[in-house]
Amino acid sequence: MALFGRSHPLMIHFPIALLIAAAAAEAAAAFTRSARWHDAAVVNARAGAVFAAVAVAAGWRLSLAPAMAGTPLLEWHKWTGVVSAVAAAAAAFATTTHHGERRAWRWVYRAALLAAAGLVAIAGHLGGQMVWGTDFLRP
Repeated sequence: MALFGRSHPLMIHFPIALLIAAAAAEAAAAFTRSARWHDAAVVNARAGAVFAAVAVAAGWRLSLAPAMAGTPLLEWHKWTGVVSAVAAAAAAFATTTHHGERRAWRWVYRAALLAAAGLVAIAGHLGGQMVWGTDFLRP
């Protein structure tokens, strides 16, 4: 189980990329009204939700390691990651609705996907701060 937790840094990049790509593809779908962009967004959102859940589980396991100090930054990182995974799951769930309810659910899907993409970016930034320091973006 400790190996699972230590694999968190390896796992996180895939859901981050998938959710941000899904949000970008859905934005393209909204502007172009292209079903292809929407289909690409849905595939990425569903995969991103699955991998986000796995990355969150690994991260929580890693946070229980004796070497991990329980700092406020770690707490913010953990909970932002959890909320982004929940938003990703909500977006993935909203893509499975019936066609009669499709228009209303599309807005639920888009809002959840936008929230997931934004939150996963914030969680990633907070994780970067924990590893590289709070001023790692400065030259």
